[in-house]
Amino acid sequence: MNSALAAISEYLQLEALGRLLLAVALAGVLGSEREIAGQAAGLRTHVLVSLGAACFTLVSIFGFIGYGMVQDPGRVAAQIVTGVGFLGAGAIWRSGVSVRGLTTAASIWMAAAVGMMAGSGLYVLAVGATALAWLVLYAVKRFERRLVTKDGQD
Repeated sequence: MNSALAAISEYLQLEALGRLLLAVALAGVLGSEREIAGQAAGLRTHVLVSLGAACFTLVSIFGFIGYGMVQDPGRVAAQIVTGVGFLGAGAIWRSGVSVRGLTTAASIWMAAAVGMMAGSGLYVLAVGATALAWLVLYAVKRFERRLVTKDGQD
C-alpha cells in the first residue's frame, strides 16, 4: 500500500471512529429515556444496538473496497433492520390482554436506524431523527398521561 493510500485509509478510519462516537452519543439519548422509565432495554442496550448497526454499516461501505467484488451496502442494511426487529421482539411481553414493551422495541429499532445513519455519514439526519425520537419518547408520554387523566375525569 503506498503512503497516499495509507494516509487516506487512516483519515477514513478516524472519520469512521467519529461516526461510531456519534452513534453511541445519540443512542445514549434514547437509551437514557428508556433507562429512566425503568425499562429492561435501557441505556446499554440502545447504545450497543446503535454501535453495532453503525459498525455493520461502515463495514458494508468501506470493508471490501479493493477486493474487486460488486458492493451492495443495502444488503447489510436490510439485514440490520430485520435482525434488530427480532431483537426488539424480545422486549415485548404479553400478559393476558396486556402487551408491554412495544415502545421499548420500537426505540431499539430506532437506535439501530440512528446507528445506520451515523455510520453512513448522514450526521444531520441522525441528530434530527434522535431529537424526533426523544420527543416521541419523552414529550408524547406526558401528552398521553394528560389524555388519560382527562378521559378518566369525564
